[in-house]
Amino acid sequence: MSACVPTRATDPTRPPRTRTPHSSPPPRRRLRVAGADVSASIAVFLIALPLSLGIALATGAPLQAGLVAAAVGGLVAGRLGGAPLQVSGPAAGLTVVTADLIQRYGWRTTCAITVLAGLAQLGLGFLRVARTALAVSPAIVHGMLAGIGVTIAVAQLHIVLGGTPQSSVPDNLRALPAQLADLHPAALSTSALTLALLLLWPRIPGRAGRLLRKIPAALIAVAGATATASLAGLRLPKVDLPSWSSHALAGLPEGPVLGLVAAVLTTTLVCSVQSLLGAVAVDKLVAARPGLPLRVGRAELDRELLGQGAANIVSGGLGGLPVAGVAVRSSANVQAGAVSRNSTMLHGVLVVVAALLMVPILELIPLASLAALVMAVGIQMVSLHHIRTVTRHREVLVYAVTLAGVVSLGVLEGVTLGIAVAVAVSLHRLARTRITHDEKEGVHYVHVRGQLTFLAVPRLSRALHLVPQGTRAVVELDGSFMDHAAYESLQDWQNTHTAQGGSVELTGRRAGVRIAEPGAAADPHAGSEAAEATAPHGCRCSPWTPWRNHQCERPQPPSVHAESPSGPGTDNGSGVAGRASGAGGAGGIGRAGGIGVHGSSGHELARGISAFQRNTAPLVRGELARLAREGQRPSQLFLTCADSRLVTSMITSSGPGDLFVVRNVGNLVPPPGEESGDDSVAAAIEYAVDVLKVRSITVCGHSGCGAMQALLNSEPGGAQTPLKRWLRHGLPSLERMADGGRPWARLAGRAPADAVEQLCLTNVVQQLEHLRAHESVARALRKGELALHGMYFHVGEAQAYLLTETSDTGVFDHVTDTEELHSPA
Repeated sequence: MSACVPTRATDPTRPPRTRTPHSSPPPRRRLRVAGADVSASIAVFLIALPLSLGIALATGAPLQAGLVAAAVGGLVAGRLGGAPLQVSGPAAGLTVVTADLIQRYGWRTTCAITVLAGLAQLGLGFLRVARTALAVSPAIVHGMLAGIGVTIAVAQLHIVLGGTPQSSVPDNLRALPAQLADLHPAALSTSALTLALLLLWPRIPGRAGRLLRKIPAALIAVAGATATASLAGLRLPKVDLPSWSSHALAGLPEGPVLGLVAAVLTTTLVCSVQSLLGAVAVDKLVAARPGLPLRVGRAELDRELLGQGAANIVSGGLGGLPVAGVAVRSSANVQAGAVSRNSTMLHGVLVVVAALLMVPILELIPLASLAALVMAVGIQMVSLHHIRTVTRHREVLVYAVTLAGVVSLGVLEGVTLGIAVAVAVSLHRLARTRITHDEKEGVHYVHVRGQLTFLAVPRLSRALHLVPQGTRAVVELDGSFMDHAAYESLQDWQNTHTAQGGSVELTGRRAGVRIAEPGAAADPHAGSEAAEATAPHGCRCSPWTPWRNHQCERPQPPSVHAESPSGPGTDNGSGVAGRASGAGGAGGIGRAGGIGVHGSSGHELARGISAFQRNTAPLVRGELARLAREGQRPSQLFLTCADSRLVTSMITSSGPGDLFVVRNVGNLVPPPGEESGDDSVAAAIEYAVDVLKVRSITVCGHSGCGAMQALLNSEPGGAQTPLKRWLRHGLPSLERMADGGRPWARLAGRAPADAVEQLCLTNVVQQLEHLRAHESVARALRKGELALHGMYFHVGEAQAYLLTETSDTGVFDHVTDTEELHSPA
């Protein structure tokens, strides 16, 4: 495998290429379209055609406007957008907004509003604020889409029943009883057939079903209802496509300025948010297809916003509906096998061809069939999955208020209400702090759960004053924020309590904030070093936080140190027994069956376990229960050093069940056939490859490796200690580095800092060769079922490097957000 080097290198032996002034220009590359893009474009076209007509019908716009928007979305947004596989066009999420604009201002002004919204999107794209749009709470977005879906479904229900929809959801609901009393059997039967085909077509079983399901259900539903209505001779309102010569284009906007500004902002908001969320969703679909992410790349959201803005300018100018990314068509595009933006553009070309050449066929489609199709889309926009998600995250109130606001007031008003409720909920959570007081065995515990702000100071003060004078108190801070008012209140109480002979211990997740002892400088942002020096009872470190390890030791009480080696409470003159009992009392763990917790390290272990049970266990219990039921199915074997500074789950962003980890001194892989006593690594490799069926194995070295230092400093002879016997498996790495005929493994961009780092890099390359010698690994490599990776982690830089190598040499290059693992095999 090649290293990360420039693709073209200067060759001094090759003469420079020259071209005479009169030489013919090089031939242009022909536009090549992959067959997968062609088939995917056809599948998307077959979905887009009926949906575009149905959405245009639902908005009250000319039916050609839906075809114009579909064509422009495919050609303009598909060519200029930043999400290559996202398909844009008239979206159901814009139906309510567009229908309201048409009713208020007329069609030509609506087209002008679309153009102005496109210009606004261009401005936002140039300002590079696309990521900011994703900051909107998902509960608001899902509630907005659900409200739009309810509005669409209720309106289209009147057309399904053979009537005419009203202008708002309340009016439609009030008119529904009269509509039910005056049913039109022909329209109802056509709509029922459309819905039945739409529902049953994806559920056809067997091999024939797998073949038939490749035809979109929307096309089958509309085509089946159209054919049935034509053969049965039903008299129904049908699609009416006037001549393109009479198609209305955009005109100058007419109406109140504030109303037009609000309309432009609403259209911009809905188009932009839906398109950007759609681009993110398409990224997830692309990532699930093997090999495709490397070819397509991640969506460029700012460019996507620019592409959507250009598409809306063109669509509005040509008399089309507003354009946005459409989830149904985009997912169909990815699932149909598209590999580039050519599929999106080809679908736009097919829409243009259909709009020009298929008018007689399109005019056979009953409006009731299109209404049933759009009603089904509206119902699907009320997602049960989204409701469960927002309920689990305690944001169902935001979702419900946004939905109700969109349904009863409008999209912009509903979103504004949702934002207001989301802000209120966030403030309520920030201000809601649970403070409890409890007493156990003479120790008073004050537990603060939540954020400590000035709003919680009165309750904090009441709880602290329940602690009697001169007693021992433990204040557990279970939160991530403390403002200055709360800090001063807590510090003042601590000063008073300790002055009266009591003691105070602060515990919890706030490892970076300490309360100083009386007389010390009070700084709520003081570091841990200053805190250790000023704390009245020694160490105040928490066992582990994401950014601070527990590195200090808790001083022992003076009474312990004052005792003589042979005095009471000692064990053989060491004083261990006395310290053990103290630690056991403080940590809540005593002796059981002759085994006790000794010293401050035992106390910190107990505190760490207690913090896990209190804070972390409730979050991971469900996932661990699933893993307990299903068994472990890790994706990779991670073989690394036993160094305490290497936290594998942190540097790989993995969780329970992801990694099968083997750790040993020096991340060594003993070659097969060596002396007995080193089978543990080989057994783990065999188990991971043959039983767990891992797909990759990573050998990870690190900077400052003590094993490599010992290997460099080792001298022949001497007593064969267990460490020396183990390090003999690293001798091939030492020999490889000393071999002048082989280029050294190196870091991209700089030379190794010293001989130890050079040996660490060389050792990773050598251990990968040992790994290939194992039969189970070699067999899996031959079958293409396994990939090998080399990795180097620089502890001081917190920087990971991945190995790219040829047959003899290796280069370790930086890992970036967009980089993929490359196998050195």
